[in-house]
Amino acid sequence: MEQPRILIVDDEQDLCTLMQRALEKEGFTQIRTAHTLKDGYDVFETFHPHLAILDVMLPDGEGYQLCQQMRAHSNIPILFLSAKSEEVDKLLGLAIGGDDYITKPFSPKEVAFRVKAQLRRVSMMEAPMEETTVGPFLMNEDETEVYMNGERLELTAKEVGLLACFLRNPNRILSKETLFTQVWGESFFGSDNTVMVHIRRLREKIEPNPSAPTYIKTVKGLGYRLTV
Repeated sequence: MEQPRILIVDDEQDLCTLMQRALEKEGFTQIRTAHTLKDGYDVFETFHPHLAILDVMLPDGEGYQLCQQMRAHSNIPILFLSAKSEEVDKLLGLAIGGDDYITKPFSPKEVAFRVKAQLRRVSMMEAPMEETTVGPFLMNEDETEVYMNGERLELTAKEVGLLACFLRNPNRILSKETLFTQVWGESFFGSDNTVMVHIRRLREKIEPNPSAPTYIKTVKGLGYRLTV
């Protein structure tokens, strides 16, 4: 299996070194670092990482900008690092395409574990399943791609994970706790907003009218249900 390539973009070189060492201890050897937005994107274009870790505040711009540039070409997991702990900042990071948001100060080992969790969600399934067809949706056998009415949906890894949960459980109510545990691979710590933001982004890509969803409906007080 190909060794995952990881890109770290942070202007603090010592912090990059600490994160790189923590990742190497977990078995990741293909790691590149950059310290500015411009250099980060240059490395992204040539290195083709499987996952990126981006600092929000960079000398020549914001990690949010770099995330948007990457999202125009790739659906790899993106983790944000930031000294900003306000909820609005976390929601902004998730809304523009981030998959996780880690507030400084943090343990480099925590970052390594979160990287492993993200890569685990997008890795190929060891035991392939048959294609799953539910309503207008078709999910391929390794649950990495979803098609709607024959056209491939441009989804992030988390959005594919959410839709896969719904397609495996059509017309059943799934709680936020269940979705978070299955898609993020972590225990649920009241992460309502994380699930809500990703559901909203998913609706924007599959619903004729995201404000009045036809497929993914909210069941007040219980969770969400894919109605087909």
